[in-house]
Amino acid sequence: MDYRVIKENDLFLLTDREGNIPEHHPYGLGLYTKDTRFLSKWDLRINGKKPVLLSSDAAENYVATILLTNPHIEENGELVLWRESVEIERKRFIYGDVLYETMKLRSYHPKPVQFEISVHMDADFADMFIVRGFQSGEVGKRTGQTIGDRTLTFGYVGADGIKRSTQVAWDRPEKAVFEHGEILFHFHLQHGEEQTVTFTITPHVGGEERKQPVPLEEAFCRLKESYCRWEEKTAKITTDDHRLDRLVRRGIADLRVLLTDLGYGQFPVAGLPWFGVPFGRDSLIAALQLLPFNHEVAKGTLLTMARYQGKKNDPWRDEQPGKIMHEIRFGELANTNQIPFTPYYGTIDATPLFLVLLAEYVKWTGDFALVGQLREHIEAALAWIDQYGDRDGDLFVEYHQQSSKGIANQGWKDSGDSIVHRNGEYARSPIALVEVQGYVYKAKTTLADIFEHLGELERAKELRHQAKALKERFDEQFWMEDVQFYAIALDEKKEQVGTVTSNPGHVLLSGMLNEERAEAVVRMLLSKKMFSGYGIRTMGEGEAGYNPISYHNGSVWPHDNSLILLGLSKLGKQHEAKTVIQGLTEAANYFEYDRLPELFCGYGSSAGKPVRYPVACSPQAWAAGTPLVFIQALLGLFPNALEKKIYLSPMLLDTMNMLRVENISIGGGRLSLTVMREKETFNVQIDENTTGWDIVIR
Repeated sequence: MDYRVIKENDLFLLTDREGNIPEHHPYGLGLYTKDTRFLSKWDLRINGKKPVLLSSDAAENYVATILLTNPHIEENGELVLWRESVEIERKRFIYGDVLYETMKLRSYHPKPVQFEISVHMDADFADMFIVRGFQSGEVGKRTGQTIGDRTLTFGYVGADGIKRSTQVAWDRPEKAVFEHGEILFHFHLQHGEEQTVTFTITPHVGGEERKQPVPLEEAFCRLKESYCRWEEKTAKITTDDHRLDRLVRRGIADLRVLLTDLGYGQFPVAGLPWFGVPFGRDSLIAALQLLPFNHEVAKGTLLTMARYQGKKNDPWRDEQPGKIMHEIRFGELANTNQIPFTPYYGTIDATPLFLVLLAEYVKWTGDFALVGQLREHIEAALAWIDQYGDRDGDLFVEYHQQSSKGIANQGWKDSGDSIVHRNGEYARSPIALVEVQGYVYKAKTTLADIFEHLGELERAKELRHQAKALKERFDEQFWMEDVQFYAIALDEKKEQVGTVTSNPGHVLLSGMLNEERAEAVVRMLLSKKMFSGYGIRTMGEGEAGYNPISYHNGSVWPHDNSLILLGLSKLGKQHEAKTVIQGLTEAANYFEYDRLPELFCGYGSSAGKPVRYPVACSPQAWAAGTPLVFIQALLGLFPNALEKKIYLSPMLLDTMNMLRVENISIGGGRLSLTVMREKETFNVQIDENTTGWDIVIR
């Protein structure tokens, strides 16, 4: 990556690899919370010169360590500091909504050295939508800077009337501090001597309680302990395939850094740097991927989404009663209603995905009490599907943008060119997406099972009747006989959008496809047209809209593959699942920190390595969750609280002989198991099962 990012809760720091936020940079670097940039410049200099980068690392997510040294420095023709005499270590982390940074300076010069370190800073309090160039609008005014006792505070009053400030504090005497935003320190070091300066940067918004930094070591220990607690309650894997092992560990760590809590339990934000906010489909899918490892996040996600569920008809926000939100923002433009993200509801899939996650959470945990707690929200979501999602009574859920500043394409492929006919013409809305019908079918059938278990037989019967009608109509309208595949969508004229894409792969998990057509979908997805060798492409090679370097029309999205993998595994297509997992595992080997990015280009594996997509988010929640799905798919693990059974159909990658998974939370207990290769078979050893549920190996 060309940047370094760290995050904790709602505060994140985005810098260049040197750890700086240079003035007038074009990349949106800064310190952000509540969609506002609280630090727009943070630039280190030694005697006015830019230090030389030695190394830059943020592998642990919660701490970044950057190693620098000095360049050759002369003044008036005389040597001041020999190059590479001084080591500068910058270490920063975030805890308690405060950014901590320690600069440690060590001299390797044999004689005493003197030099000055300056830090140049500013806070423009820009709304993130303005930073990204997506929006202009009425904004507030800066109120100047205030110098205090080892502090410099920047102030702002927004167009929303909210006062915002950034306080920078430091712990050693300064040589000078300038109101425009510069602090100067003098250092005198003997050979081998170390000295430090520690900064705390504290954003403050309106009437919120002003955060007080705690001592540096205490803050870091508390932060590290929170990561240890996360690891303790998360399932663990061990395998002799070290690449897969690293990939899963990276995914778990990335999901931890993306967790946020708005007061209803932890949930994953979509991704960094630009989508560190509640995001309907992304948060829901990431929580679904995480279920085998930590189901508490699913509960927090469900409660958060229920809190912001639509309550009224509001075209400005594409809101209707019962609809689950797309995205919520908390910045100045949102607060003044200059953008509709308060929240914005322009998503067609978040509402059925909310119900799918709820049903899967119940099947994993047996937490039927949550069904009662969220019953009003469940019924509101089902009513939205039938009354607003199916806007014309044809049984299909479809979208159409109403907001003037909303999103036109409202499925997960939301770029403007993503829903394209075979002849290259873009489809016009209302549009019914193929995968959304699968989500609706799965939501209704699994909820029917849950309601039946709870004794609500009539409600269960009603939902099954609706699902059956949808299944019959779906095959009539979406199946393309000439291609032996499903269309990505129906357009405004109910005509098929016949481009071959990955979207029908999501329907495999729903149970809506008959065996013959499910087989046809699997064949297409694993064909050379769709499978690049590194993963399943979003669009088939040779289609009119195909472009391997596009965002949605031929690239490979790991999360897209993960939902397909769950379907393959559920159908017992373990060999095909293994092929996809091996491709993605190979691809991950070429990305920094063994991290699957949001997406990468769709070129074939014959190119020798995957081609990076230049502006992919990283870390990104549903990309981080994809390796966790690898483990579930390899185990063929599908628990069912209604039957009190745990279904397994294990498979190992060709590079593996052993997979051990410990501490899987199912029902009220724990499951640990080991899968071993024995020639052409796979033996399962149950190491621990305190669930009280039966194990069924298929």
